[in-house]
Amino acid sequence: MSPILPLNRRTTALTLSAALLVPALAACGSGDDKKDAAASPSASSSAGPKAANLTVLAAASLTDVFKTAGAAYEKAHPGTKITFSFAGSQELAAQVKQGAPADALVTADTKTMTGLLAETNDPAIIAKNRLVIAAGKGNPFKIAGLKDLANTKLKVVLAAPEVPVGRYSKQILDAQKIEVKPVSQEPNVRAVLSKVELGEADAGLVYKTDTLKSGDKVAVVEIPDAENAVASYPAASLKGSKNAEAAAAFVTWLTTPEAQKILQDAGFQKP
Repeated sequence: MSPILPLNRRTTALTLSAALLVPALAACGSGDDKKDAAASPSASSSAGPKAANLTVLAAASLTDVFKTAGAAYEKAHPGTKITFSFAGSQELAAQVKQGAPADALVTADTKTMTGLLAETNDPAIIAKNRLVIAAGKGNPFKIAGLKDLANTKLKVVLAAPEVPVGRYSKQILDAQKIEVKPVSQEPNVRAVLSKVELGEADAGLVYKTDTLKSGDKVAVVEIPDAENAVASYPAASLKGSKNAEAAAAFVTWLTTPEAQKILQDAGFQKP
């Protein structure tokens, strides 16, 4: 039989036992708290999307500005790498429908994006653009407006009608009842501009932003707003992306003030 302790010694022993239990309970509690904090939505959301290697399909007219935007995004998101694939929007749409491995898509028109609703998440318009006439160096034919493109002595090149810029070109020429017989129809806007820059064509219809780095290789002839068309650029993450969170984060970033400044500095208009 255990000896019966005096009251004062029993009190001291109980107090000591309670004191020893407090740190142990606190340690258990702190471990649970850490687990709860790690599992809580606020803890996970504050970390942001995981670093990933993203492939972004983008309209050819975004070639220069997206190189700048991509570098800025990678700098702000260490560990993330963005690879761009530039082509005409119709080519990009075909790639998406064929299941090409990609994470996000940016087209030069809403029509192309609308045709891909089954493959994309909700798109957001990130920029707008307008058409201009790109004339040969020094504008030797003195092209002043759309009506001058009907001159049969001119070698005019346009984008193919299934390409957004080709569709916009047809739209504004038809609206002014101007008949143009192009010497070639190109697969994207950069190909149109290249023909003019190289002297293989006397004029072509391109986006204003595409001419900004041409220097004196082309003469830019503005088209009045009343005769022009506005191109909208929607961006969306792809449902088939293996980096869904990172892809959505990049698309969202394109609408932020930082990205918008890069786009507008390159001549694009506000969405």
